[in-house]
Amino acid sequence: MTIDRTDFEIIRELRRNARISNKDLAEKVGLAASSCLVRLRRLHREGVIRGYHAEVDPAPLGIQLQALTSVRLNRHARPQVESFLEHILKRREVIRVYHLSGRDDFLVQICVASAQHLREFVLEAFTERAEVDHVETSLIYESWDSWDLPEFSGEGSQD
Repeated sequence: MTIDRTDFEIIRELRRNARISNKDLAEKVGLAASSCLVRLRRLHREGVIRGYHAEVDPAPLGIQLQALTSVRLNRHARPQVESFLEHILKRREVIRVYHLSGRDDFLVQICVASAQHLREFVLEAFTERAEVDHVETSLIYESWDSWDLPEFSGEGSQD
């Protein structure tokens, strides 16, 4: 699928506000509402837009700490990778997992209720696993998201 400038602007506006009405979205990108809806449906059908989410404040949910844990497996082979992923993706404390190249194999973002919860989670979820060789955990003090997208292909690409 080819993404043109208008498709990109639709995606960019939805990243900024996923609750925008089709009428307002069409106005922002310079299309008729019917044309915008056709493009939006195509972006969904082709899998470019995979879904929408709600941004949530973690504190009212009892989440007092967030951490990033770097995990190094004793062997970076398919059975160990798959075993670790199967285990870690089932844990409710895990909100994001990155499979990496380099020294560490995974970076896991964790949400917990307390320092004790974090300690118990790291011991149980990581250090007790046979395929895990090394774990290093860093607390997240604060985080920021960018809702803009870089454009690297097509019209207006950045060098």
